[in-house]
Amino acid sequence: MIFNSRPVQGIPYLTPAGEIQKRQNLQTAGTFRDILNEQLKNDVKISKHAQMRMQMRNVNLTEAQREKLAKAIDKADAKGIRDTLIVMDRMAFVVNVKNRTVITALSSSEMKENVFTNIDGAVFTD
Repeated sequence: MIFNSRPVQGIPYLTPAGEIQKRQNLQTAGTFRDILNEQLKNDVKISKHAQMRMQMRNVNLTEAQREKLAKAIDKADAKGIRDTLIVMDRMAFVVNVKNRTVITALSSSEMKENVFTNIDGAVFTD
């Protein structure tokens, strides 16, 4: 069945079942830009370099750890940090806060006696 996207004078406009509810949900959900920005804000990207390091070092993130990492990035952003070291769950991540991108990752064994450069803040989570 085909429905017209706009009414034609003299012909009643038909809407598919549930279309009115979808429109109401969209109106209360906010604009597309708001929704997209919120999704992008919460998303943590991992650079190719960091992906390679994570594979080499057997560093894997669960969904809960990704959320914890995102919250740590939010804390760093609130303090005006541009590049941060985030230490959590016996792992360390160097993150570009503005782009929400993990630059590199280390396991607990590699953190010992290591020097971190090009950061302007650190976040330690429990």
